[in-house]
Amino acid sequence: MKIDFYKYQGTGNDFILIDNRQQTIALSTEQIRFLCDRRFGIGADGLMFLELELGFNFKMVYFNSDGNQSSMCGNGGRCITAFAKLLNVISDKCKFLAIDGSHEALILENNIVSLKMQDVKQIEITNDFFFLNTGSPHYVKIVKDIEHYDVKGEGKKIRNSERFKEEGTNVNFIEKKDDAVFVRTYERGVEDETLSCGTGVTAAALVAGLQGIVETKNSCLVKTLGGNLEVKFDRVLEKNFYNIWLEGPAELVFNGSVEIKE
Repeated sequence: MKIDFYKYQGTGNDFILIDNRQQTIALSTEQIRFLCDRRFGIGADGLMFLELELGFNFKMVYFNSDGNQSSMCGNGGRCITAFAKLLNVISDKCKFLAIDGSHEALILENNIVSLKMQDVKQIEITNDFFFLNTGSPHYVKIVKDIEHYDVKGEGKKIRNSERFKEEGTNVNFIEKKDDAVFVRTYERGVEDETLSCGTGVTAAALVAGLQGIVETKNSCLVKTLGGNLEVKFDRVLEKNFYNIWLEGPAELVFNGSVEIKE
C-alpha cells in the first residue's frame, strides 16, 4: 500500500501527517509503529490523520509512536493546523475536533500557530510535584540544574510507578531560566524524552503561574530543547485557568510517499 505523507515539526516535536478526508486509509498499530520508527521508517514522535467532521473544519486523530491512539497533543494540534492550511482546508483560523474536544487555532506570521487548549480547573499540589491534565495527564516537578538532569531515567521511574503504571503519565521537569521556564519532558507512548511537548509546555507554564515563578501574570515564556514557545492564559481563583493559548512555530519538514506492507 502506497501512502502520501507530510512531515511536520513544532519545536522539535515531529509528526507524520496524512490527509484522510476520503476515509480510505486505515493503519494497524504495527504499521504506525513502523512509520514512526527512526531507523526503519520515516521517523516521528507521532502520526496524525486529518479527517472531516461535521460542524468542524476538520478532525485530528492522533497516534503516539508506539502505534496507539493517544490523548491530546499540543504541538501536534499546531502542526495539523498548519497542514490544514497547506491543503486549503482553512485560511488563517479554524475550529477542529480532537480526542479531548473542540479546539480553536490561529495561524500568525512566520509559521507561528496559536492553539487554544482546554480549561484547567484542577491541579493537585504536593510537597514534591504537581499533577494536572492539559488535554493529557502531566506530572510536573521543579528541579535544579535541569541541563544535566536525568530526564529519561527519572521520568521512566515516575511514569511506571505504582500510581501511574496502568494509565501512564507524561513527566515534566522545570526550572526558571531568566524570564522564562525551561521544561524537559518524558512522554508516555514515546517512552523517552522528546525535544518538546505542547501539553507539557502548557502544564509547566500553568505551574509557573501558580507558583509565581515568572513575573508576568497572564503569560509564560517556555524554553524547550527544540525551541521556544509562549503560553497565554487567564486565571480565576487559585487553580482555575481558562482561555489558555499555546503559541509557537509549526513547520513543514518534507513530504513524500511510502510503501508499507498490508
